[in-house]
Amino acid sequence: MTFVPHGRHLIAGDWVSNAETFPNAPVSGEPMLFSVGTVAHVDAACAAAEVAFAEYSAKSREERALFLEAIAEEIEARAAAVTEIGTLESGLPQGRLEGERGRTTGQLRLFASHIRDGAFLDRRTDVALPERQPAPRPEIRLMQLPVGPVAVFGASNFPLAFSTAGGDTAAALAAGCPVVVKGHSAHPGTGEIIAEAVKAAVEKTGMPKGVFSLIQGGNRQVGEALVKHPAIKAVGFTGSLAGGRALFNLCAQRPNPIPFFGELGSVNPMFLMPAALEARGEALAKGWAGSLTMGAGQFCTNPGIAVVIDSPAGRAFHDQAREAVAPIAAQVMLTDGIASAYRQGKERIAAASGVQTLVSTVSENRQALPNLFAVSGDDWLANHALGEEVFGPLGLIVTVRDFAQMLEVANALEGQLTCTLHVDAGDKAEAAQLLPVLAHKAGRILANGFPTGVEVSEAMVHGGPYPASTNFGATSVGTMSIRRFLRPVSFQNIPVELLPEDLR
Repeated sequence: MTFVPHGRHLIAGDWVSNAETFPNAPVSGEPMLFSVGTVAHVDAACAAAEVAFAEYSAKSREERALFLEAIAEEIEARAAAVTEIGTLESGLPQGRLEGERGRTTGQLRLFASHIRDGAFLDRRTDVALPERQPAPRPEIRLMQLPVGPVAVFGASNFPLAFSTAGGDTAAALAAGCPVVVKGHSAHPGTGEIIAEAVKAAVEKTGMPKGVFSLIQGGNRQVGEALVKHPAIKAVGFTGSLAGGRALFNLCAQRPNPIPFFGELGSVNPMFLMPAALEARGEALAKGWAGSLTMGAGQFCTNPGIAVVIDSPAGRAFHDQAREAVAPIAAQVMLTDGIASAYRQGKERIAAASGVQTLVSTVSENRQALPNLFAVSGDDWLANHALGEEVFGPLGLIVTVRDFAQMLEVANALEGQLTCTLHVDAGDKAEAAQLLPVLAHKAGRILANGFPTGVEVSEAMVHGGPYPASTNFGATSVGTMSIRRFLRPVSFQNIPVELLPEDLR
């Protein structure tokens, strides 16, 4: 191997370990051992982050931008090794890891450009009106300030873009907040090499050592200790509903509750309108099959449900989707646990009342084959479990009686990351009725596309009402994600020379 992990934690610039270890689970070859994180590691990392906050938050926007760019450069300097260890641990293909690395470095550079601009500070000034009657108005200036150290939990399905130096870490660092990362045990080697890149960037740009730490492995107590530590002022999380909800509850139960920004996934329903389905049903089926099975269906924006109106074109879509999905080969899933949960999810859907099997496969070990089912609108509305996410390449066609029942299905949805409309000119009157409902349910609405693939940009929202995320007013992707780790502060009649530099 080009890169051989040493298996230690990075805490405030030092690589540390203890006697207890855990193995990773590579797709091939022998497992590698990594030090198990402890509550003592959490305490040390959080204490260092708290000390670093005073210095780091006072750094200029230009200094923080150069730090973000240095992280991107250091990751790129390790490009081949990052891809090698990432594919070995996750089973993701080389092209996917290279694309994800580009997304990771791209968002670091985008955030650097964004904070240089300064608009994210939302600076406002009310000039003093000393002669105003019946009472004078003081001078009031407002700007956004960093909240403090942030805890970030690495994601299983994105070992780069949503993990060690991924979106949450980049957003917090851009805001001026030190970060303590709880690495995901599915890809500790990948986390380690990215932490090496961050450490090199810290040293290159002269940042305080406590600005970044990585703690590997550890039991549930380690994660709980991290979110409960008094130095931590916010948490970023991408993962399961159960795990996210448990951490969310811990944040709310602290003596000083803190915000928990959890992205928890969704079924991302598509609504195929009649004219669109009539005109291009086969193409829609092929596009859905590709999106549904991309990356073994292990995207939080995986479109797991397609809603069609009962008609000749709607019934034909069953066959078109079956023909598109059936030939797709097995793919490696991220972990044995995810593969097992996918098999259980498939059995749960297959056993539900009224569900018709269109494509049924047997997936073994870490391999995943696609599955496809169909159900009536009546049966879907009667069974809440049919609207719950199955993480993997599984699709469900919901056939409704008419447009009125399609609206009923839309209104019955829980919060989603995305909802998609497939429309032609003849569908626009109905789509106009459906769109406000979907906008109430999701953070991103698409037309005539597929939701897998989230653009990192100024206007992107990757979030939505619960249970898609725990904070409907936030996004975990795009430049607006930086705002999660800022808070507004007003300065009233403060002498100019005492104000923060950016507010003078």
